[in-house]
Amino acid sequence: MPARRSVAGMQRFLALAVVLVVAALAAGCGGSDDTPSAESWADDVCSAISTWRSSITDAAQSVTDGNVTKESVDDAIGEMKDATDKLTNDLQDLGAPDTEAGEQAKDQADKLSNQLQDGAQKIEDATQGVSGASEALAAVSTITGTLSTMTSQVTAAFNSLRNIDAAGELEDAFKNADSCQDLTK
Repeated sequence: MPARRSVAGMQRFLALAVVLVVAALAAGCGGSDDTPSAESWADDVCSAISTWRSSITDAAQSVTDGNVTKESVDDAIGEMKDATDKLTNDLQDLGAPDTEAGEQAKDQADKLSNQLQDGAQKIEDATQGVSGASEALAAVSTITGTLSTMTSQVTAAFNSLRNIDAAGELEDAFKNADSCQDLTK
């Protein structure tokens, strides 16, 4: 029984870590034409990130609602991976925005996409074959660290995207895009 309680405690800690990562993302801010306007591109970036954030929040809530089991944690991890896969695909599908620094912005979005995919793979790898309390503790440590890294990567990429062009076109686009407004509340 103490081992079960310990695993449940670690699972709750994992869920709390996910919720904290989502909260950190709320301060940051990812569809496509051949050459979308800066505001349309920014709106697509923020929309993809908002969808991802919502999915991560839902996954976290599924393991914090009281009845935590190995299956519920596995399901939550699967939902997190699916959401990250969708976000990375959405970011990769973005064209370059119609700005002077459009190609640099696309490169930054592609780089973030690759970083997040790597993080999702680390999380999935950390949860494979976990059966005991010590394995669960190691997995929670890896997952928490990886989520923290992913949060930093999203924040850094968002800041870089906003400031990538000297004319400030993307910064203004992120300020004016409707879906970015929800992320900065």
